[in-house]
Amino acid sequence: MVSSGYVKTEGDELYYEVRGEGEPLLMIPGGNGDAGFYTYVADLLANKYRVITYDRRGNSRSTRNEPLNFEVSQQARDAVAVLEAVGHPSAYVFGNSGGAIFALEMAAWHPQVVKAMVVHEPPVVRLLPDSEKWQRFFANVYQTSFRFGVQAASFRFNLSLSIPFSAFKTVPKDFQQRVTETNNEWFLIRHEMIPSVNYMPDIEKIRQNGVKIVVAAGKMTLDKKKYYGRTVPLLAEKLGCEMVTFPGHHLSFFDMPREWATVLRDILHRI
Repeated sequence: MVSSGYVKTEGDELYYEVRGEGEPLLMIPGGNGDAGFYTYVADLLANKYRVITYDRRGNSRSTRNEPLNFEVSQQARDAVAVLEAVGHPSAYVFGNSGGAIFALEMAAWHPQVVKAMVVHEPPVVRLLPDSEKWQRFFANVYQTSFRFGVQAASFRFNLSLSIPFSAFKTVPKDFQQRVTETNNEWFLIRHEMIPSVNYMPDIEKIRQNGVKIVVAAGKMTLDKKKYYGRTVPLLAEKLGCEMVTFPGHHLSFFDMPREWATVLRDILHRI
C-alpha cells in the first residue's frame, strides 16, 4: 500500500510517497527527480522498511515556482523537510547519481537526520584527476541546450551514461509519462546539472560528523570505468568508509530490481 502527500517548504510543494512500516528509509532520486525511479525497489524493500520517496523540487508532481535558482544546499534541506513531514527525526538515506550528491550535503550539514547513508555513483567529478575534462563536457552539454535545444543536449548527456537500451524498456510507464509531460529533462539540463557536477563534498565536515556512510557503484559502471563510478573509490578513500559493488549499471533499480534491492537491504542490515 502506498500513501502520499505534500509538504510545503521554501516556496514549493514537494510530493512524497510512503510504503511499509519498518525503519524509515529515505530514497533521493537523481536527475529527472521523480519518485518513480524507485517504484520497483521501494515495493520490494517495504516488507522491512518504511520507504519514503519523493519528487524533488521542480520535478513531476512537485511544484516549480519562480525563482528557479537551484542550490544543492536547498535540495538537502528539502530532503529533511520530507522526513519531518512523514514524522521521522532521522532515517536511513539512499541517494543515486545527483541524489547521492544531495545526500552528501545532508551528511555534512544535517547529520542529525541520518542514521546511516548509502551513496550510489555520485557524479562529483571535481574529485577526478581529469576533472577539468568532465567540467568542460558538462559546460558543453549546457551550451548545446541553447544552440541546438534541450533534446540534443539531453542526448549528448545520456550517451555519457552508457545505460543499456534494454533498461529503458523496464521504466514504469507512469514515471515516463510524468517526466515527459512536466519537462523534467529541461529542468535537469538548464538548472540542476551544472551546480550538481560542480559540487565538492565537505569531506572534513562529513568525517567530523561521524555519519556512517557506504559508497557504492554498479559492477558494469566500474568495469566500463564511467566517470560517475570512478568517483566512488576516491570517495571511499577520502571518507575512510566501505565501498560496495551493486549489480548492473547506473540505473539498475529499473531492470534488475530484485538483485539490486537485495544488496541494498544487506548493506542497511549491516550498518
